[in-house]
Amino acid sequence: MIDHVSIAVRDLERATRFYEVVLAPLDYTLRETRAGTVAFGKRYSEFWINLRVDMPELPADNGTHIALRAPSIISVDMFHAAALGGGGTSDGAPGLRPQHGEGYYAAFIRDADGNRIEAVTFVGGKA
Repeated sequence: MIDHVSIAVRDLERATRFYEVVLAPLDYTLRETRAGTVAFGKRYSEFWINLRVDMPELPADNGTHIALRAPSIISVDMFHAAALGGGGTSDGAPGLRPQHGEGYYAAFIRDADGNRIEAVTFVGGKA
């Protein structure tokens, strides 16, 4: 249904290094590098980061939210740990979220620009 998503960042090199590590547990790799934009994906360019040097500071509750499917609980945990180790902040530690449905296991992080990214998998064959 959705082909790709993109987010704005103030420092493309910093964001590229961050997302290379953070997205690796979700089986995303760097797919393309162009002037002012970098793409990651599994088989094609699905997740883009775009340079916006004049982007204003975003409030902590800016509403930007992108959820990426993770292959396992371990990959959700690794995504969260990689984000924290790479300078991101936790916006929700890994764990079950029964309020979102049976077997919903997720972690939420924020990057240096305030973008909120979630990794989610489903426990017990639920989806």
